[in-house]
Amino acid sequence: MSEVEVLDLARTDLRECNARLHAAAEDERAPRAWRVLNPGGRHNLAVGLDGELTVEVEGHVGYYCAGMNELAQVRIDGNCGVGIAENMMSGTVIVRGDASQSAGASARGGLLAIHGQASARCAISLKGGDVVVRGSIGHMGAFMAQRGRLVVCGDAGDALGDSLYEARIYVRGAVASLGADCVEREPSPEQRAELARLLGRAAVDDVEPGDFRLYESARRLYSFEVDDAGGYA
Repeated sequence: MSEVEVLDLARTDLRECNARLHAAAEDERAPRAWRVLNPGGRHNLAVGLDGELTVEVEGHVGYYCAGMNELAQVRIDGNCGVGIAENMMSGTVIVRGDASQSAGASARGGLLAIHGQASARCAISLKGGDVVVRGSIGHMGAFMAQRGRLVVCGDAGDALGDSLYEARIYVRGAVASLGADCVEREPSPEQRAELARLLGRAAVDDVEPGDFRLYESARRLYSFEVDDAGGYA
């Protein structure tokens, strides 16, 4: 059995490809390293993996690649469609290109590192995962993010952190506008150290943690006050 198992989607059906990856995740005797060739923008590739596999995808992928990932390391040498690493539980997903909308949506754990740009709603409804974007993100980044961290090394679009809960957002570039209840704060030394660790994990080594600003919830939306009803619009 070869050290790296190769699956060529020009010859192998996507359903069979995913089935073989799932079987390998459940079998400790199966290969730990896999390479997927010619993905051709197919949707739902490498979804639901639950094992310590390394999966290298050589090319562009479609919707929801590496969704619900647990324990696996998935690396994409290309761009990805909507919902990369959606609802990820643990492990690492690395994109060496650009990401479409809703990257890392609802991620509960693990790390998503995007080495290009990300579109709208990046890290929407984040629930404990970490998302690091080397480039810029579109509008509504971290909308209703509950836990976890979003790091943006470039710029952020409109309504950043709208209705934010306990998640933290670090942005190095310009922010077009802040969403409801999102405010800028001075990072503490501990938060600067946290940011440095995140950048290291994402292999982003050409920026300084001191260049970032921190955005958090002002916690004004946690409870409804009828006298302030006009301010919730």
